[in-house]
Amino acid sequence: MKPVNQELLPSIVKKFQFEGQFVGLLPYGSGHINDTYSVVFQMEERVNRYILQRINTNVFCDPVELMENVVSVTRYLYNAIEKAGGDPKRETLNLIPTEDGSYYFEDGDGGFWRAYLFIENTVTLQQTRNKEDFYESARSFGRFQLLLAGYPAETLHETIPLFHNTPNRIFQFKEALKADGKGRAAGVQKEIDFVMEREEFTHTLVDLQAQGKLPLRVTHNDTKLNNVLIDADTGLGICVIDLDTVMPGLSLNDFGDSIRFGASTAAEDEPDLSKVHFDLDLFEAYTKGYLEVAGTVLTDAEIDNLPVGAKMLTLECGIRFLTDYLAGDVYFKTDRPDQNLDRARTQFKLVKDMEEKWDAMFEIVKKHWNK
Repeated sequence: MKPVNQELLPSIVKKFQFEGQFVGLLPYGSGHINDTYSVVFQMEERVNRYILQRINTNVFCDPVELMENVVSVTRYLYNAIEKAGGDPKRETLNLIPTEDGSYYFEDGDGGFWRAYLFIENTVTLQQTRNKEDFYESARSFGRFQLLLAGYPAETLHETIPLFHNTPNRIFQFKEALKADGKGRAAGVQKEIDFVMEREEFTHTLVDLQAQGKLPLRVTHNDTKLNNVLIDADTGLGICVIDLDTVMPGLSLNDFGDSIRFGASTAAEDEPDLSKVHFDLDLFEAYTKGYLEVAGTVLTDAEIDNLPVGAKMLTLECGIRFLTDYLAGDVYFKTDRPDQNLDRARTQFKLVKDMEEKWDAMFEIVKKHWNK
């Protein structure tokens, strides 16, 4: 995708129904996918801030379908929050319409732009500082699931087909292994064996869904801590952001992705595996917060399989990293040789650690779910 043409930005700003006199704009945030700016307007008695974003159409090939999902989900959340007595201007993203009443604008270079109301006095965290942060993240994503429990998930577009279909990830892995285009397979036999020994397990969740035991839900699909806005005064999680990957899926995928990223004691690409452990205390903090909020709308099968979701998403992510390593690092960005291999190894270390703590994980779920 072309770099943003800076000379076009003032004309793009004019396409949206911002309130006040334009003051200026600056790049904003630390995201690596979309181009994001903070836009400032002056009213007589206050300053209005907005977020202006160009959607990365290399990553999201159908921005129209993506925006249809975002518009419908945010409208639903607005009404649900308002009905519950909350503040929908702070507790969900609010899109700003364009001049013609649409919610995106296509520029002359083929760029797709959208704008949101800026949610003031909030922070995002790039890593967990303590159990309380992870607990608040859990409550936020739990509330996201609670508020959207009545949404007809099947009406959403599947913007990334088979995204969390783990057997399909195994298929892609085998294809990359068969091709071995970079001649790397011989050096990672231990990791290959690790995956193949767990192939049968990868079918667990898709089989339960096929049997009608796991319902289709609206899922976020990127449930990291930094996708929750934290109130700067109270420290409470107030709003889930980055809705580009919202689509139909399983609640266990969202739960599992949070755990695999947040309950690890080390960075995702840590080369020293002695530093990598699955932290049961962090797992418990997240499970407690998540069930406190979402427990009433989850089915027994969803609750019973929360540890399975954690292990599945961790294994799946490791498979994806190893697949990309075998293919020559074509999907995930890398800053150094073998970074994808290190990423795969950290995920597999976490999976192994989960397996050793398997019974304890289920006991934690039972402890915090009193039927």
